Amino acid sequence: MDDIKTEYLPNDYKSEVRPVWCPGCGDFSTLLGLTKALAMLGRDPKDIAVVSGIGCSSRIPAYTNCYGFHGLHGRALPIAAGLKVARPDLTVIVAGGDGDGYSIGGNHFLHACRRNVDMTYIVMDNQVYGMTKGQPSPTTDPEWGSKLAPEGTGVRTFSPLGVALAAGATFIGRSFSGDSNHTAKVLHDAILHPGFAFVEILSPCIIYRPEQREWKNMVHASEGHRTEDRAEAAERLISDDGFTTGVLFIYDFPSYSPDVGTATASMSDIEQEFAV
Repeated sequence: MDDIKTEYLPNDYKSEVRPVWCPGCGDFSTLLGLTKALAMLGRDPKDIAVVSGIGCSSRIPAYTNCYGFHGLHGRALPIAAGLKVARPDLTVIVAGGDGDGYSIGGNHFLHACRRNVDMTYIVMDNQVYGMTKGQPSPTTDPEWGSKLAPEGTGVRTFSPLGVALAAGATFIGRSFSGDSNHTAKVLHDAILHPGFAFVEILSPCIIYRPEQREWKNMVHASEGHRTEDRAEAAERLISDDGFTTGVLFIYDFPSYSPDVGTATASMSDIEQEFAV
């Protein structure tokens, strides 16, 4: 038993793979916040699984020393839910971006919130598709112009926290990647929460959205306490400027954890059922 480690440092959760994010990307600090949170929890890396879809932020599983699954675009949540239901002993964390999570993965986002499977969903929101060269994303301001949308989209922005609240998420928080200590505290609380925890992390893309450098001067802590009142949380979100950080809403509700039982058929039995 002497070889069992009881104390962990953030670096214990980092792999030897070097991140390929652009210099200055907020995802570097998000990764640091995540590893700090895991060190605070002190869980063995082999008891943690990090699942992602496609995008800059979805590279995170490769940069952690935990089990990882790099899935399809927008499909990280159903993969993670299936994993958690089959292996409830694992700490399951899902990582993605605003395009992956709110566009192609938007439908899965809604149902993950209402099912309340015990896992933590981290969305690094930079309000742009960074990997595919700067297209507007669901959270991009309608008037933001680029080479791909010179006059903007003219489409109202998606409101992730409001949608999560309406869909039934039982933990909702926001942090800024530039403050890794605060990010670690929010993620620590989210992972400990027994249900679906959603954390939006404002993570600047200074290549395609250089103006986001100013986010560090715009973020501010929530003036109110974390609430269990859905109506109070909704009222706050109506007037929220998108830069309030902290835990907005937390609610105690039984997580979805069906009894999956044990397998009663072998793989050969299953294959035989599909034999032509």
